[in-house]
Amino acid sequence: MASLAGMLQHKGYLVTGSDTAAYPPMSDFLASLGITVMQPYDERNLEGRPDLVVVGNAISRGNPELERVLDERIPFTSLPQLLYDEFLRGRDPIVVAGTHGKTTTTSMVSWIFQVAGRKPSFLVGGIAENFGSSFALDDGKEFILEGDEYDTAFFDKGPKFLHYFPQAVILTSVEFDHADIYRDLDAVKTTFKRLVNLVPRSGRIVAWDGHENVTECVNGAFCPVDRYGFAETSMWRAVDVHFEPQRTTWTILRDGKTWGDFQFDLAGDYNVLNATAAAAMAANHGIAPEAIAEALRSFRSVKRRLEIRAEVGGVTIIEDFAHHPTAIAQTLKALRTRYNGRRLWAILEPRSNTLVRNFFQRELAQSLAIADEAVIAGIYRANKIAEQDRLDLDRLVADIDAAGRHARHLADADAIVDNVAPEMRSGDVVAILSNGSFGGIYEKLPRRMNQASEVRAARE
Repeated sequence: MASLAGMLQHKGYLVTGSDTAAYPPMSDFLASLGITVMQPYDERNLEGRPDLVVVGNAISRGNPELERVLDERIPFTSLPQLLYDEFLRGRDPIVVAGTHGKTTTTSMVSWIFQVAGRKPSFLVGGIAENFGSSFALDDGKEFILEGDEYDTAFFDKGPKFLHYFPQAVILTSVEFDHADIYRDLDAVKTTFKRLVNLVPRSGRIVAWDGHENVTECVNGAFCPVDRYGFAETSMWRAVDVHFEPQRTTWTILRDGKTWGDFQFDLAGDYNVLNATAAAAMAANHGIAPEAIAEALRSFRSVKRRLEIRAEVGGVTIIEDFAHHPTAIAQTLKALRTRYNGRRLWAILEPRSNTLVRNFFQRELAQSLAIADEAVIAGIYRANKIAEQDRLDLDRLVADIDAAGRHARHLADADAIVDNVAPEMRSGDVVAILSNGSFGGIYEKLPRRMNQASEVRAARE
């Protein structure tokens, strides 16, 4: 929504917005654009009667602004519909979809096209650090965007990405997610099959070959499908992967033959896969491997994706967007490769609509057990989840302990800071995992540790 607001302002519209409580990085981004965000929701925010209201998919009946929109018949629409009408029509949309890796992969593809001089437009669900923005509008034919399988709006419960009518798709993964709107894995797969069915015969799909769910979803495609991964059968195969303290290197084979050597500053197998998918898509649009390699060497990731927030007293504090046990496992494994031999903390806020439920109870414990120390905050808005469906925090802690790691449950960000800051020691790596603001812990923990360092220095 913040990205769309910026795009509409760039096009010349006067844009304002509202939220319960906006937080960085998007709140800072909107402020930098001079777009007013009114907080909290209030029907008075619609004084002056806007020409059009864009209703986000987090808004449901009972919201005071939505009720005024409906009562007064103010024109309204959804983000995906407006995005297509204003920006995608007449372009070649390249949609990056999948349960994991969408934001980073979309940013990679956008940066590759930019470095290659293709002048792409893009829209991504985060701040792409190479651009310092979550969107760009330019003259190129391609519009690269993150395709979200989450629902569109209170009046349109279909997934957002079905509005985008892609010319090409990257499909990174297919797992059960968004437990609040999908009843099971089959429902999720049906949604991705519908996306695949939208790609024209003249288009292309680049799909991960590491899971049967993805294979099932692309089997019915009417366009060519390129598979990428680590397998010997991969059309685009990543080999000779080496993780170094400050960089990752690998080689891509195309149809079994060496196609190019690549490197970037990111860590983790999953980022190698993301980059390989981005490279395959770029190659299919006529971009040379040398230009792709140049772009990846200078790629700077996305805010909130393995982002180093602070280094205090030899402790490295990292923020990562966490919404699913698989993504958490990938993040912690990546940190193991980057910070080998250092004590690894995982501090988690169960906040996403999937994590707050007990569907992945066992898998979440397995993911967190990759860390040496696991700290779990209280469930975000636990009262909105039926007790029989809610994540069992006591069981989660017990399962992690049973795996030979140390785990504990603490009520909130303040309690976590109070308890864990004194335990930090030089060399520790702390991964803070949430898809929200997590009570300001990203600022509170470094501040507390800095204060402790100042006190120790004064005593000495």
